[in-house]
Amino acid sequence: MAEGADRGADPVTTKRKKKKGGTFTWVQNVFKRFFPGKGDELTSCLSSDQRPVESVVPVECDLSAVRREQSQSGGSPERDGDEVPQADPREAIHSLRGSLNKELSSFDQVTDPKSSLSELLTQWDNSQLFQLGKFYQDRLTEAIEERVEGLSQLLRYEGHFSGPEHEKVTELVGNGNRTEGSKLFLSLVTGKGSATRRVMWESFVKMRKELPKLGRILKEIQDLGPDPHQHMNIAQGSSELPAELKDVQQKHKEILRAQTETLRVNTILMREKVKVFQLVDRYAELTVISTVRGRRLVEHELLARGRDHERWREEHLRGELEKIRTDQLFGSSFSRSKSKSGSSAVVTGVAGIGKTTMVEKIVSDWATGKIYQQFQFVFRFKFRDLNTINCTINLWNLVILFYPYLGKVLERLWKIPERLLFTFDGLDEFKDRIDFADSRRDTEPQHMCTDPEFRCKVSDIVYSLIQHKLLPGCSVLVTTRPTALHLLEKAEISVCAEILGFVGEERKEYFNRFFEGQAVAAAVFKHVEENEILYTMSYNPSYCCVLGLALGPFFTQSQRDPQRVPKTITQLYSYYIYNILKNHSREIESPRDVLLRVGQMAFTGVSERKIVFTDGDLIEYNLQPSQFLSGFLMELLEREDCARSVVYTFPHLTIQEFVAALAQFLTPDPGDILKLLTDAHSKEDGRFEIFLRFVAGLSSPGSARVLEDFLGPFSHQTTCGVIDWVKEEVKRQIGNTESEDGEWTEMEAQKSRLLHILHYLFESQNPGLAQATLGSVETLSFRTLRLTPIDCAVLSNVIRLCETIKLLDLSGCYIQSEGLERLGPGLHKCQGLRLEGISITDSGAEDLTSALSTNSSLTELDLGYNELEDSGVKLVSAVLMDLEWKIQKLQLGNNSLIDSGAEDLSSVRSTIRSLTELDMGYNELGDSGVKLMSQALRDPECKIQSLWLGSVGLTDSGIEDIISALSTNRSLTELDLSYNSLTDRSIPALRHLILTLPSLEQIELRGNEFSRTGDKELRSLQEPRPELTMIL
Repeated sequence: MAEGADRGADPVTTKRKKKKGGTFTWVQNVFKRFFPGKGDELTSCLSSDQRPVESVVPVECDLSAVRREQSQSGGSPERDGDEVPQADPREAIHSLRGSLNKELSSFDQVTDPKSSLSELLTQWDNSQLFQLGKFYQDRLTEAIEERVEGLSQLLRYEGHFSGPEHEKVTELVGNGNRTEGSKLFLSLVTGKGSATRRVMWESFVKMRKELPKLGRILKEIQDLGPDPHQHMNIAQGSSELPAELKDVQQKHKEILRAQTETLRVNTILMREKVKVFQLVDRYAELTVISTVRGRRLVEHELLARGRDHERWREEHLRGELEKIRTDQLFGSSFSRSKSKSGSSAVVTGVAGIGKTTMVEKIVSDWATGKIYQQFQFVFRFKFRDLNTINCTINLWNLVILFYPYLGKVLERLWKIPERLLFTFDGLDEFKDRIDFADSRRDTEPQHMCTDPEFRCKVSDIVYSLIQHKLLPGCSVLVTTRPTALHLLEKAEISVCAEILGFVGEERKEYFNRFFEGQAVAAAVFKHVEENEILYTMSYNPSYCCVLGLALGPFFTQSQRDPQRVPKTITQLYSYYIYNILKNHSREIESPRDVLLRVGQMAFTGVSERKIVFTDGDLIEYNLQPSQFLSGFLMELLEREDCARSVVYTFPHLTIQEFVAALAQFLTPDPGDILKLLTDAHSKEDGRFEIFLRFVAGLSSPGSARVLEDFLGPFSHQTTCGVIDWVKEEVKRQIGNTESEDGEWTEMEAQKSRLLHILHYLFESQNPGLAQATLGSVETLSFRTLRLTPIDCAVLSNVIRLCETIKLLDLSGCYIQSEGLERLGPGLHKCQGLRLEGISITDSGAEDLTSALSTNSSLTELDLGYNELEDSGVKLVSAVLMDLEWKIQKLQLGNNSLIDSGAEDLSSVRSTIRSLTELDMGYNELGDSGVKLMSQALRDPECKIQSLWLGSVGLTDSGIEDIISALSTNRSLTELDLSYNSLTDRSIPALRHLILTLPSLEQIELRGNEFSRTGDKELRSLQEPRPELTMIL
C-alpha cells in the first residue's frame, strides 16, 4: 500500500469507476453531455416508472414539470378553466428535439472542420439515406448493438416506434440477443419510411461519441462528402462478361474449384499417409477483425497472440473492434478506397491461424459463384512458389506460368483491370524484401513496372500491383504474418484485417468437423476445455489439428489411462511424434538417426527464423527426399509442389521447434548444452522461447519415456545439463525480481524473464526441481505484468510446489475472474496476497473465496481497485468469519461499496480485532457506513494502526462517530480522511483526536471543505505536536 501523500499514484490505481444506472441514465447523460441543461428537461418529462429500460410497456409522460417551466418562463399559458388539458408527450419531445438539433449543429461545427454531419443529413435525400442504410447495414448491426435499447427508446419517444415494437427490441436485448435486437431495430426503421430513417440517422449523429464503431462509420460517411453514391457504386460494382470470354472463364473457375475444393491433411491416426477432406466439410469459420492490433514483435508469435487474445476480449466488449467477413474485404463499406484505381487488402495472422485456408475458401467461393462476382478473373499465387523464380519476368509470363490456358485472352483482360483480383499468400515467406517505404521503386527505371509486358523482378510486379501502378483498377489480396506487416506501412491498402482465430463456440465446431465420430469429438473437446493450457492453444486451427491428432487415440481406444492424457505442450507433442513412430517407424531402418538429422535442420531453421526448406537443405543434412515421400517423416513435413521445384515445411512452427528440441537429446555428442541454452535464452526477440520450453519439458521422464520406446534412451548428459540450467536460471531470476531498484522497463523485463523460466519449470513436471529452486522463495512479484490464464495456471502449479509464499503480488496483472480461477489451487500457500486492480467483479469473488477457504495463514489481503461491490465483499466477509483469520492488512479501497458492504465487514469482529491496516477509501460508504465501521472499531481489542477513509462521503454529521471510536485507540498511527465533505464544524472533533491521541503520527485532510480560517486553525495544532505530519 502506498503511503502518505503518494498514496494512489501507482499506475495500478488509475482504473475508471464503474458506470452506474440503466439505459435511461445513459440516454439522459448523452443529452446532458451534448446539450447542457437539456438532460434535466428530458428527465422532467418522464415519470419515474417510465425511465428504466426494463419497463416493457412505456407509460404516459408526466408533463407537469415541463408545463410549470413553460409557465414560469413566459411560455404558453394554461387554457381557460382550472383543468389542464393532457398534452401529447410526443409534442414535448418534438419541441425538445428542435432545440437539441440546433445545439447539435453548433456542436458539429465546433468539432468537425469539414461539413458537419448535421449539414450532410439535410443535403441527402430519402433515397440516399435508404442506400446508406442498406450499404452499411451489416456494420451498423454490430455498431449499435451495445446501446440498441436506448436507440429504440429514443425512437419510441419520438413517436416512430409503437410500444409493442419497442418491447420486441428490449425483449431480445433482455434475453441476451443484442445482435438480433439490433437487426430488428434496423429492420423496423427500414419498414417505417423516410421520416423514421432520417430520425434514426440524426440519433446516430447524437450518439456517435458513445459508440466507437458507430462513430467510425459516421466519420467515413462524412469523409465521402455530400454524394456518397459514387463510393457505393464503385464498391458494389457490376460484372458483365463478353460472350467470347465466358468459355475461358468457365474453364478457369473449374480449375480453381478443383484446386481448392479439397483439403489434404497428413494423418497419424491411421495407416494412410494423407486423408483428403472436402473443404466445405472441414472449413470452420474464423473470427476476423477489420483492423490490426499493435503487438510487441520481440515476443514469440504464439505467446504474443495468446496475450493479445485476452486483450481483444476486453476491447471488443468496449466496442472498439469490428468483425469483418471474408466477403467484405472488397466492395464493402470497410474499403477505404474512394477512387476507381482499385483496392488492396491485407489479412494478417500468426502461423497456423488459417490464412492460406481462408484464401482457398475465398477462391473456391468465387469459383462457385458465391462471392465477389464483380471480378471476372481471380489469379491465385503463393509467395513460396514465387521464390523459385530467379530471373526477371513480366506479368504476362507470370500468369501463363501458372495458368497457361489464359495466354490468348490476357491482353483483353488487361483492358478491364477493375474486374481482376490477384491474391498473394504468405508475404512473410517471400525471399525478396518488398519495402513500400523505399522511394527508389518509383524513380529507378528497373523497378518501375507499369506495363504487363515489362520484364523485372517478381517483387517489382507485386509492388506495382499493390500500389496500383500496374493495371490500375485491379484488386489485390495479400496475406502475411505480423512479422512482415511493417513492410506494408506505406502501401496503399484499403482494408487491413487480422485473423484472431477461433473464439467461443468456434473451437468446438472445429473438433466436431475434425472427427467423424461425435462422441470422440465431444470427449477430446471436453479434455481440451478442462485443461487451461491446451484450451488457450486452441484458438489456432493448426494447434487444434495437433490436438486432434495427438489426443484422438486416447479417446478412440476402448481402454485408456486418463493419467497419460497429455496436459503440457511437451507431453502433447511427444504423443504427436509417438503416434507417427508407432504407425510408420518400420518403414525406415533407424528412426533415431533420421529424426536427429531432421531436428538438426529444424534447429538451424529456428536459429535463422527459417520455415521453408529446399532439396538443398535436405542434401546438406543427408536426408533423401524419398524418405519424406514414403517414410514416417512425411507426417512431419508437408510437401508443396510448385511450378519449378519442391519445397518442404513443417506443418506448424511449433512442430519444427519441438523436433529441434528433441534433437538435443538424440545426439551422441551433446557438447556444451549449458552454453547452447544460455545463448538461446539471451535472444531478446523470443525466437527460442518455445524451443526452450520443449527442451525443459523433454528433461522430464514422463515426456521422454513415451518416445524412448522407439528412439532409444535420451542423453543422460543432456538431461542433467538441462535440469542444472533450469535450476540456476530460476534462482537467478528470482534474485533479480526481489529487488525493487532499477528502471521500470528493466524491472518489467526481469519479471517477464522470470515468467518464462517458470513456464520452463512447469513443462519439466519435476517436483524435486521445483522444490529445490522455489521451496525457500518468500516473495513472487509480477506487479503490472499482464498475465494470461495460461500464465496463471503455470503460476498456480509452481506455487503449489513451494513450501510457503510470504507474499504473492499480482497487482495490475489484469488476470480477471478467469485468471483468478486458474490461480485458485495455489493460493492456499500464500500468507500475503496483493490483487489490486486485477478486474475482479462480484462473480470473481466466488472463485477467490473458494480458493482462500483452505488458507489458514493469510495475514495480508489487498483487493483494492476492483469491482467487488457489496455482494463480493459479503462473500469475502463470510470466509473471514468462517476461518477466523488473524488477518492484519486488508485493502478494499475503490470497490463500489456502499454502507451495506461496511456492515458485512464490521460484523466480522475477529477480523477487526486482528487488523493493523484497513483501507475502505474511495467507496460510497456515507455517514451511515462510517458509523457501522466505527461501532466495530470501538472494540477494546482493536489494534488498528492505519485507517484509510478517504473519499467515502463522510460529512460533519458522521465525523463524531469515527473520532469517538478512535479516541480510545492507543495504536493508531495513520488516519486518512481526505476528499470528504468536512467543514469547519468538524474541527473541534479533529482537535480532540489530535491532542488526545499521542500515537497518531500522520493525518490526511486535504480535499475537504475547510475555510481559510479553519485551515489555519488545523495547522496550528501541529505546534503542540511537532512530530505529527498533517496533510492539508
